[in-house]
Amino acid sequence: MQFQQLQYFVAVAETRHFTRAAELVHVAQPSLSQQIKALERELGADLFLRARGNITLTDAGEALLPLARRILADADTARHEVQELAQLRGGRVRLGATPSLCTGLLPDVLRSFHDRYPGIQLLIEESGSHDLVRELARGALDLALIVLPLPPASPALTTVELLREDLVVVSAPEATVPGRGRGGVRIEDLEGERLVMFRHGYDLRELTVAACRSAGFEPGFAVEGGEMDAVLGFVRAGLGVAVVPRMVAARSGRGLRVTPLAKPGLHRTIALAHRSDVAPPRAARELQRMLLER
Repeated sequence: MQFQQLQYFVAVAETRHFTRAAELVHVAQPSLSQQIKALERELGADLFLRARGNITLTDAGEALLPLARRILADADTARHEVQELAQLRGGRVRLGATPSLCTGLLPDVLRSFHDRYPGIQLLIEESGSHDLVRELARGALDLALIVLPLPPASPALTTVELLREDLVVVSAPEATVPGRGRGGVRIEDLEGERLVMFRHGYDLRELTVAACRSAGFEPGFAVEGGEMDAVLGFVRAGLGVAVVPRMVAARSGRGLRVTPLAKPGLHRTIALAHRSDVAPPRAARELQRMLLER
C-alpha cells in the first residue's frame, strides 16, 4: 500500500468522480485509475462500485476512508513539524474552539502568541464541541478548546481543564430583568420568559435547556438557531433574554444589561484537548503552554 494510493482513494471518495479526482490531485485520470486498482488488489477488496455516472463506496471503501484520512492528516502534521524553522520562526497551528471562546477567551491569548511568534500561521476552526472532537479524531486539528464532559463514545483525547466559567443572563437595557431578585436571576425566573436560543448542537443551548427542565419547566423561545454574535444582536434588539458565558458578556456588554445567576448558578468547564496518540506540533505546544499559563 502506497501513500499516494491513499491520496488518490480519498480524492475519488470525496468527489465521487474519477476525472475530477484526477484533476484535484494533478495526475492523469488513467494513472489514477491504475493506482486505485492496484490498491484494491493489494487489499483484496473492491473499494468502489462503478456505474455510469455513479461512483459509490463499497463496505470496504467505507471502512478504509476514515483510516486513510487519518493517515494523510498525520503525514501532513509530520511534514509541517519537520519543516518548522528553529526558534518557532515558522509553522502553523490548527486550533478549534467554540464560538463563545473565540469571542471571549482567545483574542487576548492569540494576540500575545502572534506578537511573540509572528511567523506562525494560526488556523482557527469555530464549531461546537461535538464537531471539534470529531475534527481532532481525524487529525484536522492540533488542539481544541472544548466544553466538558466529552460527548459519549469520544475518541481517545488528552484533556487539561483550563477554566470554570460562570454563565450570566443578558438582556436589553430597557427590558425588565427576569425575577428582579436581589441575589440575581434564578433559573425558575426564566419560566415564561422569551429566550433567545442558540442553534442545536451548541453546548450553551444544551446546558440552558437542561437546567430549565431540571427546574420543572420547558423553556420558551422568542427566536432560536443563531450563533453567538446573532444571539447577542437579537437580545440588544429586545427580542428576549439569553444565557451566555461571563467572558462573552464582559466583552460584548455594550448595549446589554448583564445580570448574574443566583447561587448555585450555572457553570461550564473549558478544557484544552488533543489526540492522545499524536503529540501536537511544536508551535501548537507553545500555544498550549500560553493558554494554560494565561
